[in-house]
Amino acid sequence: MSTADETTEALEARLAEVRAKRGYLLAHHGLMALAFPKLLAGYDAAYTALALDDRVLSHHDREFVWLAVLAATDERVATHHIEKFRAAGGTDAGIGAAFAAAALAMGAAAFDFAARDWARQLAPFDPRAAYLDALRRVAPDAPIRLVHLAGLAVQVCRARWRPFGWHLEAAYADGVPEDEMAEAISLAMFPGSVPYFVEACAEWRRLILDGALPASPRYQSWARLTGQGGHDEARGAR
Repeated sequence: MSTADETTEALEARLAEVRAKRGYLLAHHGLMALAFPKLLAGYDAAYTALALDDRVLSHHDREFVWLAVLAATDERVATHHIEKFRAAGGTDAGIGAAFAAAALAMGAAAFDFAARDWARQLAPFDPRAAYLDALRRVAPDAPIRLVHLAGLAVQVCRARWRPFGWHLEAAYADGVPEDEMAEAISLAMFPGSVPYFVEACAEWRRLILDGALPASPRYQSWARLTGQGGHDEARGAR
């Protein structure tokens, strides 16, 4: 039986499964259920693994990063993350800290400009050091570990690779676990951009290979794995 021949009851049953898992529906769920049920199944599996299944971060910390990511991407429909943050023990001060971390990470464009275009004229002023110093002052209601995780994810959403690298270096220096950093930047995939997530992974890998990051043996192995340059590398293109 084709999708066009399905009954309304069958479509509603498919959507009921999605609603039961999330607690809500959005219009794209209905469209995929109607026109592309296999796509809905794949999307639901990916979203579940990304946003619902427990990985490394606690529910509180994961939702802190989500708030920053959603603020950075103007994702107004995702209000359920406010409830989830509060249910995980998040406070109003924590919400403010997540927005503050997002705001500074978004404002990193100014420090990026200074490092890119005015570094010689501004010397000895160091835009990187100034940015990282501001991180420690802007969100006193959250540990620097969470500020780093939120900032990394926001930089992925904004495709700001120099500040992304600054965050990585500082996060390593502050002892933020690598798997937590990996989970944080993965949260940017859906509301931010899958291609930006791809670029973020490539930048992280490059910094490891350049010796700029004290990566663990596991992450060193990932960085040294060849053949990760995509279609052009596979075809020998330059």
